[in-house]
Amino acid sequence: MNDHLDLQRRQQNGATTTTASVSATVSGTISASVSGSASVSASGSTNGTSTPYPSIPLGAAAGAVTLTMPPIQSTSFYKIAPSQSITFGWNFTGVYVTPTAITVAAVGANGNTYPVGPTDGVIPGNAQSVVWYPYGYQTSNPSIPLAQASYTLHIWADGGPSAAPTPGFLAPYSGTVFALYTPQAYTPLTSGWQCAGCSGALPQLKIDSALPGVVAMIVIMLLSGFTTLRRALD
Repeated sequence: MNDHLDLQRRQQNGATTTTASVSATVSGTISASVSGSASVSASGSTNGTSTPYPSIPLGAAAGAVTLTMPPIQSTSFYKIAPSQSITFGWNFTGVYVTPTAITVAAVGANGNTYPVGPTDGVIPGNAQSVVWYPYGYQTSNPSIPLAQASYTLHIWADGGPSAAPTPGFLAPYSGTVFALYTPQAYTPLTSGWQCAGCSGALPQLKIDSALPGVVAMIVIMLLSGFTTLRRALD
């Protein structure tokens, strides 16, 4: 009888120990899971290692580029010639997430796209200006030369030139129009240069120059004749 009671007590104690162990295990698992979720939420990344994006206000618009150089009031003309560089400058508006890199390109009237800048058009995402040397590009890329025509400046971020506008992120830009031309080489007069449109104007210029003198002589002759006639009548 006593042995049977001892067996019952040991079974009850074992069940209590097992229940406590399971409870501790479950509690520890839940605690670890909750702690891990909080860490992911705080880091803003599923792996907890990526840099979080900055906070973007509700209702924010897509980021934009505002050109500061050249002036956009009128079309600017630039030479494709040695030592002739072009500087494009801009400001960012509403950009909360700085892009990794931005691409600057010129799209010609002929449909070709040309990289702008010394690094094939790709510059750091926080850059606000770029210097372009068209003559250097021309000499380095004879198979795709720059045409004497108008161009439209394009700037886009990591999403590409056709990315959809996203609040806080830089949206693609296009709109500034400029023109490129190749100046003619200077030819001195001593080398036989002639003005194609000047030869026909020289005779007319001579006639126009002589006309006042002819009119003056006619007036003088008329006055002299009138004076002589008056004396004869007197």
